[in-house]
Amino acid sequence: MKSKIKLMVVTLLANVATVSSVLACTVCKKNQPEILQGITHGAGPDSNWDYVIVSVMVAVVVGTFLLSIRYLINPRETKASHIKNSILESSL
Repeated sequence: MKSKIKLMVVTLLANVATVSSVLACTVCKKNQPEILQGITHGAGPDSNWDYVIVSVMVAVVVGTFLLSIRYLINPRETKASHIKNSILESSL
């Protein structure tokens, strides 16, 4: 039990360090467009295509996430021979 708690604490501290290193420094804040100031680190977008690409990627990720939640909650599979039933029955 103690090892699990130690692992959770180390993981949490590693995540905090990662988040703080991703945030933009003062020089990068000045070089970014107004909408991205304080969020991103490094050079700003080269063209408007960068915004289009990122927007499409965000839409795909959000759509995938919502569909995965939907099908986890209501998979609509009722056949007794479906593989999920064999897994659920073996774990009980």
